[in-house]
Amino acid sequence: MNLDIKESLRSRLEVALEASWRAGKITLEYYQTGVQVEIKDDRTPVTIADRRAEEEIRRWLARYFSEDAVVGEEGGAATAAGAKATWYIDPIDGTKAFVCGVPFYGTLLACEMHGKVVLGVAHFPALNETVWAVQDGGCYWNGRRARVSQVNKLEDAVLLTTDFCRMETLGYQAALSRLCGATKLQRTWGDAYGHILVATGRAEIMIDPKMAVWDNGPLLPILEEAGGRFTDWHGNATIHHDNAFSTNGHLHEVVRRILNGETRS
Repeated sequence: MNLDIKESLRSRLEVALEASWRAGKITLEYYQTGVQVEIKDDRTPVTIADRRAEEEIRRWLARYFSEDAVVGEEGGAATAAGAKATWYIDPIDGTKAFVCGVPFYGTLLACEMHGKVVLGVAHFPALNETVWAVQDGGCYWNGRRARVSQVNKLEDAVLLTTDFCRMETLGYQAALSRLCGATKLQRTWGDAYGHILVATGRAEIMIDPKMAVWDNGPLLPILEEAGGRFTDWHGNATIHHDNAFSTNGHLHEVVRRILNGETRS
């Protein structure tokens, strides 16, 4: 672990890493087993693996930080009077991939203090990959420093999104077409893993037209500490918006303009 991490965050990071690993281990009990799928009111899938994984993270957080608030995709918000920190949990980001037996799903955990996300963990159990970042402490991928790529031309960039069809149905087909025409390679290595590919230098752009705070949580510190950028489509560095995109930083402004129809190249 990076010795430069402030002592005040060290214990939180250690607990977050352990909680994510434990939750990930639970998901592997159900991975590629034909687990039963339920459909929630918002038409998204959920499984017993999602629920058990979130319960484990909540239990672990309560053991060490019982005075903190917790917001989870499956369990909702648990507030605490005078809480100085809020944790955001996505037990299985990419449940659709998970139920199909595809390994690109992840367990996401972030901690926000005084309006700033100070740490984030993205753990991918089936890939045995963990990426974490702490404010001013760097970003690490399986123990080694993670950094974005230095690609500075769109024509050399790898573009990712979770679902090309959803971009179209949400009304973003024109922007997507311009980005596809301007970039070298386009793939749907999506959900949180797409953003992690940007943070680790394996792609340059990841766009998401529909996000929740527990999706965004760890991605902001991870991208920033890796040298990239994570913002909403207007360029605001926030986890509290319903869309987001990541870049290696060099391409952020031109991608933002294309997403907002401000340029055609």
